[in-house]
Amino acid sequence: MDRRRFLASAAGSMALGGGVARAQGKVPRMGGVALKLTLNAYCFDKPLRAGEMTLDDVVVFCAQNGFEALDATGYYFPGYPKVPSDEAIRKLKMKAYINGITLSSTGVRNDFTLPDAAKRVAEKQLVKEWIGVAAKLGAPVVRVFSGLKVADGYTWDQTFKWMVKDFEECVAVAKEHGVILGLQNHNDYLKTAAQTIQLLEAVKSEYFGSILDIGSLRSADPYEEVEKLVPYAVSWQLKENVGIGGKEVPTDLKKIKAAIDRVGYRGFLPIETLGAGDPKEKVPKFAAQVRAVFGK
Repeated sequence: MDRRRFLASAAGSMALGGGVARAQGKVPRMGGVALKLTLNAYCFDKPLRAGEMTLDDVVVFCAQNGFEALDATGYYFPGYPKVPSDEAIRKLKMKAYINGITLSSTGVRNDFTLPDAAKRVAEKQLVKEWIGVAAKLGAPVVRVFSGLKVADGYTWDQTFKWMVKDFEECVAVAKEHGVILGLQNHNDYLKTAAQTIQLLEAVKSEYFGSILDIGSLRSADPYEEVEKLVPYAVSWQLKENVGIGGKEVPTDLKKIKAAIDRVGYRGFLPIETLGAGDPKEKVPKFAAQVRAVFGK
């Protein structure tokens, strides 16, 4: 980057931690690539929901299989959506620490597409309460969603207007706790990279970024969509398959790596395996594929 381009990119608000200044909603980070291979707890959705495993067990699995971090999704804490007790939080935090595992994030299932403002108050409260959980866990990110769909009788743009305000309210709380809200595109209200970026730039806070779900970009070439979102990413959902032409096909990890190498990304790289099969077999297999390409 020449001097003129650097000075232009550095104009505007100051960056977190002395990196490049934030511009147009993009993450203010140094250039280059530095990845931390991470496991999303959703890989073990079935045994976790069945009570056959706990998050403690997933922490141990991470340690045994060379993961650096865990996305300890909120759904798998007993009593969700109620927040876990401080004792439960301390227990998981200690389990992770003594096993050398970072708790990279947690997450909730919110829906800000609901037209009833009173119902959205409850959705916002859910996000705010789990921001507090993330802060106690020492997790830097809370993974959130836009919502399921545009409600009957409303338009995408009408929904967008109240959604921006809802996220701004939640981001203000996240900032107070030093936690980032990570917005996961999920082929729901947000179907494209452009729509996701539009929302990120409307809220425009260093405490609001993209959880880049590569498997949910199904409206165009997923690799082109991924590259558009990399500058906004605060974390990922790196999945075994992407959607092309209405079909699921194996992810071309080399293309994902090429996009990251071109744009630059530093941080957690969570993998997520889905579908039938034993996750204790599927996860190591996919992780090995990722390591072979990314050198992790």
